[in-house]
Amino acid sequence: MKLLRKKGPFYIQVKNELKERMIKGVYPKNSLIPPEPELEKEFGVSKITIRKAVEQLALEGYVEKHSGIGTKVLDNRAISKLSKGQGFSEYLLSTGYTLRKGNVTISKIDVSDHPILSNVFHEKECYCIERIFTLNDQPYIHFTHYIPGRFLLSLDPDTFKNSLYEVLYEKGVYFNRFQDEFGVEIPSGKIARLLNIEPKPLFQRTRFSYDINEQLIEYSIGYYNTDIHKYVVNLNI
Repeated sequence: MKLLRKKGPFYIQVKNELKERMIKGVYPKNSLIPPEPELEKEFGVSKITIRKAVEQLALEGYVEKHSGIGTKVLDNRAISKLSKGQGFSEYLLSTGYTLRKGNVTISKIDVSDHPILSNVFHEKECYCIERIFTLNDQPYIHFTHYIPGRFLLSLDPDTFKNSLYEVLYEKGVYFNRFQDEFGVEIPSGKIARLLNIEPKPLFQRTRFSYDINEQLIEYSIGYYNTDIHKYVVNLNI
């Protein structure tokens, strides 16, 4: 697999690829992932990069290192891992769907022009990041993320072709909890066009993301075309 610098840190790209293989069953539960030298050769990166990727997988609960044995897959299920906010996307991957990120736009906006943002953010400006996800090549989800201006994000859309949460993690942001609210709303004409549908009520998820100091670090709105696939929440007991 060829890694590209424009897609972000190499260790994150390696981590995401290994995670996807586990979810799809390439590396089954209780099996060992390939040893470090083999992964170094495959991805063309250093031992430090591979170790950092594996450490991240261990923190997320996917693997565990055993001295003298190797790195064992603990869990390859598409469970709801709220610390990373990827539960639903992992579920879709595990059930054979192809979920892809489409075009991304990013701009800075004045929060005073937005009735909700002016109440939830203390900064005068924030970033507005919009993206489309396709499911089996059909427009499926439209996300709008609002991020406080203090994080000094790049205005290059290519920066956000990978996970937004990974970009924020690189900025030293640690998510502590998410508050999700669900409803049904009619999206704007612009969003309806991007989803290739006529304006109609859609399933809507609004998310408030907080750090360990209970500071709001993301406010986002997602519209899902549930005619293509329903929104699924997995609760593991």
